[in-house]
Amino acid sequence: MRIAVTTPLGNVGSRVTELLIQAGVRPAVLLRDPAKLSPEVSARVDAVQCDQRDADAVIEATKGVDALFWVDPPGLDPDPVAAYTLIGANLARAIRHNGIGRTVFQSSVGAEKRHGAGEIDGLASTEEQIDKLGASVTHLRCGYFFSNLLLSLDQLRRGYLATTFPLDHPMPWVDPRDIGDIATARLLHGGWSGRQVQAVHGPCDLTFAQAAEIISASTGKPVDAVRITDLEFRNVLASRGLGAMQIEAIVRMPIGLREEFRAEDERSLLTTTSTTLGAWAHTVLRPLLA
Repeated sequence: MRIAVTTPLGNVGSRVTELLIQAGVRPAVLLRDPAKLSPEVSARVDAVQCDQRDADAVIEATKGVDALFWVDPPGLDPDPVAAYTLIGANLARAIRHNGIGRTVFQSSVGAEKRHGAGEIDGLASTEEQIDKLGASVTHLRCGYFFSNLLLSLDQLRRGYLATTFPLDHPMPWVDPRDIGDIATARLLHGGWSGRQVQAVHGPCDLTFAQAAEIISASTGKPVDAVRITDLEFRNVLASRGLGAMQIEAIVRMPIGLREEFRAEDERSLLTTTSTTLGAWAHTVLRPLLA
């Protein structure tokens, strides 16, 4: 069985690559610059230079692949939703052209909404394009990544965590490495077919107020959750040089998840993973906030 992994340097893709190697698999890893792989990993994979925005390159890189882990890679595209839609079309074309037997796609909570969730709409488009093929796919509907907190290090160092979510709004938070565990299990198990949805919810739902308390206790750095308006968030993003469509793609994500949204996938044994925010914050955030 030949398994291919995209974004092998990412938070999830690196974990998938590591676990496949440990399982005795020599995966093909697709990335734009294979030189960025560590020597230890490079010696145990088949590195394939591939830009996922290049349809022909994706088809060539996935020839002979039986199972594929696919992430729509983030970028600096002027229109992120359109970019994800294009990348999703490249994936669908490769599945059809190469007859890829099983695909595990890293999607997001909120993709079931299809429209009105900003950047997540691009992931929803990818889901739809694969579904139209009638191919075997597992859509991983992932919760809010713990690692998103790394984008707020300056805030955390100053003792606050800003969000446009209501501070008492509960939602699933998850360690990206746990997503990698689920993805790898799906890739290695050949006994499923058809369209599957596998939510990945982390150990429990958390509000931002609870998250701030956990971060404070785990790092020793007092942190308060602070709610800001959508306009304030837009202004922050504009000050960083982002374009109008980039800003809306980001701002609309929390709007879509807090307004008129009910998750399709309920929390269950299948969706609940083990790593707590406290454990992750102690290991990852604490040294950065010391």
